[in-house]
Amino acid sequence: MKNAASACLLLCSIFLFQSFTNTKKSARILVFSKTKGYRHNSIETGKLAIQKLGLSNNFVADTTENADAFTEANLKKYAAVVFLSTTGDVLNDKQQIAFERYIQAGGGYVGIHAATDTEYDWPWYGKLAGAYFISHPAVQEARFIIKDYNHPSTKFITDSVWMHKDELYNFKDINPDIKVLINIDERSYTGGKNGSNHPFSWYHDFDGGRAFYTSMGHTKETWAEDKFLKHLSGGIEYAIGNQKKLNYSKAHSNF
Repeated sequence: MKNAASACLLLCSIFLFQSFTNTKKSARILVFSKTKGYRHNSIETGKLAIQKLGLSNNFVADTTENADAFTEANLKKYAAVVFLSTTGDVLNDKQQIAFERYIQAGGGYVGIHAATDTEYDWPWYGKLAGAYFISHPAVQEARFIIKDYNHPSTKFITDSVWMHKDELYNFKDINPDIKVLINIDERSYTGGKNGSNHPFSWYHDFDGGRAFYTSMGHTKETWAEDKFLKHLSGGIEYAIGNQKKLNYSKAHSNF
C-alpha cells in the first residue's frame, strides 16, 4: 500500500512538472489582419495556417481584425504581434502609441507580405517593418538567394537558392539597419525595381523589441508550402524571443 501511494505521488509530481514545463514554454501571439486598402484572399488561409503552426511550435495564436485590441492592457498578453497582410491606416493615434510602447517594453513583431503596405503616415512603423511597399509585377516564379543561414527562419534551408512563386514586392524607405535573410534575384523575373540588393525577408532589433518580415504569402498556395511555413515559423520563434516579461519602464512613447 505504501509503495502504491509512493508511486501515485511520483506520477502526480511528474504530471504537474510536465504541465508546468509545457505552460512555461508556450507563448501567445496576436494575429492582426485588418485591411483599409486591398484585401488579400489568402488572409483567412493564413490565419488557419498560423494557428496550425502553433500546435507544433509551442505557441497559441489569437486572431483579430479589431484595432481595439491595441491597448496596453491587452497587448501585455502577447509575446509577439503578427501583422498578416494588413493594408492602409489600420490603427488610430492612441492605438499606435500602445503598440510603440509594447515594442519598447520588449515585445515582438512579425510582418507578412502586405504588412509593408500599411501605415505610410506612421514613420515609426515603417522603420519597425523595415520598408514600405511601392509596387509589384504579376505573380511569377523567381530565384531567392539565402544570405543568412543562422536565423531560425532560414537555418533549415540547405540550398543557396530557393525557387518560389509569389507576388514580388518592390520597396522604398528600406531601413538601413535591417539584417537581410533572403534577397530576390531580379535577373530571374521581370518587374524588379530594387536592383542587385533587393531584400525579401529580414529581421532586426528595433526600439527595444524584435522585428521579422517576410514578403512571401500573397497566394493561398504559398500557405500550403512546407518550406514557407518553416520559414514563417522560424520568424515567429525569433519574434517571440525568450519570453521575458515585458518591461514597460523602458517604454518612452506617451499617450
